[in-house]
Amino acid sequence: MIVVTGTLEIAEQDIEAAKAAIGPMVAETLRESGCHCYEFSQVIGAENRFRIYEEWADLASLEAHFATAHMAAFRTALAQIAVLSRSIHRFEAGPREDI
Repeated sequence: MIVVTGTLEIAEQDIEAAKAAIGPMVAETLRESGCHCYEFSQVIGAENRFRIYEEWADLASLEAHFATAHMAAFRTALAQIAVLSRSIHRFEAGPREDI
C-alpha cells in the first residue's frame, strides 16, 4: 500500500477558494480504482492549514490518479490560490490490517 500524507497552508483570503477546489477533487478521487482513502481536513486552530491523507493500493494507482482530469483541474485551481507552504510525502506501507 502507498500512503500519502502532508499539509497545505493556504493564505487566509483563499481558504474558501481552496475548499471549493478540494471538494470536487475528493469526490472524484474516491471513485478511482485503487483508492482506499482520500481526505483533506482543515486543522482546528490553524484554519488555513489542510491535512492531506491518502491510501492507495499500489504506486500504479497513485500514478494513474496524477493523470486524471480532476487532478489537472485541481492543479489549475491551486495555481490561482496563494499556497504559503506545501509539505506532502509518499511512503510504502505494509498491508492494511484491522486491529
